[in-house]
Amino acid sequence: MSDLLFELFSEEIPARMQAQAAADLKKLVTGALIERGLTFEAAESFVTPRRLALNVVGLPARQPDQREEKKGPRVGAPDAAIQGFLKSAGLASLDEARIETDRKGGQFYLAVIEREGRATLDVLAEILPDVVKNFPWPKSMRWGALSAEPTALRWVRPLHSIVATFGPETEDPEIVPFEIGGIASGNVTYGHRFMAPQPIKVRRFHDYLIGLQAAKVVLDPARRRDIILHDCKDHAFAQGLELVEDEGLLHEVAGLVEWPVVLTGEFDKSFLDIPDEVIRATIRANQKCFVLRDPETARLANKFLLVSNVIASDGGKAIAAGNARVVRARLSDALYFWQTDQAPLPDFSDQGKPLDQRLAKLRALNIVFHQKLGTQGQRVDRIVALARQLAPLVAANPEKAARAAELAKADLVTEVVGEFPETQGLMGRYYAELQNEDGELAAAIEDHYKPQGPNDLIPAAPVSIAVALADKLDTLVGFWAIDEKPTGSKDPFALRRAALGVIRIILENGLRLKLGYWINGGLHSFTWILQRQESVENNARIFALGGVPVDPTPSEEAREKYSPYEADSKTVDLLNFFADRLKIYLRDRGARHDLLDAVFALGEDDLVMIKSRIDALENFLKTEDGASLLAGYKRAANILKAEEKKDGAGAFEKHPEPNLRIEHEEHVLAAALDRAEREAQEAVKAEDYEGAMRALAKLRAPVDGFFDKVTVNSENPDLRRNRLQMLAQLRRAIHSVADFSKIGG
Repeated sequence: MSDLLFELFSEEIPARMQAQAAADLKKLVTGALIERGLTFEAAESFVTPRRLALNVVGLPARQPDQREEKKGPRVGAPDAAIQGFLKSAGLASLDEARIETDRKGGQFYLAVIEREGRATLDVLAEILPDVVKNFPWPKSMRWGALSAEPTALRWVRPLHSIVATFGPETEDPEIVPFEIGGIASGNVTYGHRFMAPQPIKVRRFHDYLIGLQAAKVVLDPARRRDIILHDCKDHAFAQGLELVEDEGLLHEVAGLVEWPVVLTGEFDKSFLDIPDEVIRATIRANQKCFVLRDPETARLANKFLLVSNVIASDGGKAIAAGNARVVRARLSDALYFWQTDQAPLPDFSDQGKPLDQRLAKLRALNIVFHQKLGTQGQRVDRIVALARQLAPLVAANPEKAARAAELAKADLVTEVVGEFPETQGLMGRYYAELQNEDGELAAAIEDHYKPQGPNDLIPAAPVSIAVALADKLDTLVGFWAIDEKPTGSKDPFALRRAALGVIRIILENGLRLKLGYWINGGLHSFTWILQRQESVENNARIFALGGVPVDPTPSEEAREKYSPYEADSKTVDLLNFFADRLKIYLRDRGARHDLLDAVFALGEDDLVMIKSRIDALENFLKTEDGASLLAGYKRAANILKAEEKKDGAGAFEKHPEPNLRIEHEEHVLAAALDRAEREAQEAVKAEDYEGAMRALAKLRAPVDGFFDKVTVNSENPDLRRNRLQMLAQLRRAIHSVADFSKIGG
């Protein structure tokens, strides 16, 4: 068996493109090999700022011979069919075909096509140039004297050399011969740009790896990350500090260097007056450096770590000093932004506190949130109204929730957020604290964006919950109202994330909300606004049902009136969207997909109740009674399905008649059904789903006895109908907890 070593050496590849490029190289080459019948033992790709490399192990020396039988037309078929067959099979005449006889005695032509396998070296000489020419870079360029030619090679950065060797481990490998863009393949690569730029002759992956290491190149990006992380922790520990780890920055920095060298830089302590998050964002964005924390104060230290690509003769002092100068300048800007945001705005100084002035500026600028959904100021009004109405349901003070919602977007027009958008919400909290707003209120301003990912913390304080839910529900309902929904993999407004955020906030805080009620109310409100094209600013009817203000604690009658079953198609569609997100959320936590479907089939929109039903159902089906009842249900449902095809849907929904029970087992099942149905309904009403399951479990023995002794499809039509009505009653009783027809097994 033989190995392939393939390297593409170029100018610096952008760090953000490197991981995908390595994956694409492996996929394209190995896919082409498999397509041509060339299997292999293993393949691994690597990337540094200046090279893409691939090592494929265990390739055969030749393709396998291929034999294909191609069936042709019947003997005596028209000439056009004969000629088409000869052409497709590559035959000169029918003399080269065989005549076969089929099962019915008819005769047809058969071509046996045999292809001798080609040398793998020749196959690679076709594959590799094609991979280079068609490589899927997000952005690419042409260069050199031939760059104006339409056929000129495009690459992410100018390509300098290509290594392509192939051969067994026991022999000197051959060079895979090809040329592309004026660059001929060979067996020479180059080391570190500054510390070891000399050519390196390589044969196979083992000596290639050793040669690069000696030439100050760490080929494996995972190893570069490990070196950087380990050295950063060592530097921090040596100074009595802690590294503030940053996975994203670690990956980016590892893509900027081939030989990582960690150095320490320092800035003036006076800059520590800036919030830690702003310091970190400044240093990260501008210099790609890591920050350090003082474990005694839990605040940032006035030192940072940078990763150099060279071993400097002075130990890195000049490099560290140069970075420190840039950091100092950037932090000076950040300090100016921070201080400016705390000062009054000249044009809005009569609007109250600094954050209120920013809110007034946000309104005055008429910054558009979405062309069809109005401005940010109008959106603030909607969120304020909804947060106030949601507050009693989550044990929050309505006025605090409204005030937090009012200020939540004010930091969008601050200088710091303008420079560092990732700090929105956080800076709002800082500025709220500086103007002595309530602590719970200030926290809600930061938390209302959360959770921003599956691993992000959720808001837990009541005011934070109210504002976060209001923000996300307004977004979802608004975009559903204008038919801007996610399609396929496209979700430009992060609506899937917003829905998952609502789900996590509700479930992980145990909130009892009827989503259908709130969604339907929001859609009614948006419809009212969009039809009239009126401003929503200070509109008392915002989030109203048909112009009637939403009751924070709606009655059952109000909920039923606007239940998802009675609502318009947009409400149902958005509830289905939530259902899909909830299924994914619960499935990721181990819930069975069929149990999810069984509970969702009931149309419930209280997420906590749905989760409780699923848990109870899962526990019940693990028991012997649960498994037996499921089997009995399936049998009953199958009989009903078959008979309803004959008699029509709903033909057996009437309550069975007692005087038509003639078998002992019928009386036993009827009594058990009446009792179990009543007990299960009472348990469901009390939200005791475990109790409902226990009530249904009592049906196990009566159901088994009924099927053992009673003929359902009796010749007597009255007995048949009555027995089928008993099975329909059994189905209804079980469906009061979950739709067992959705459950596998």
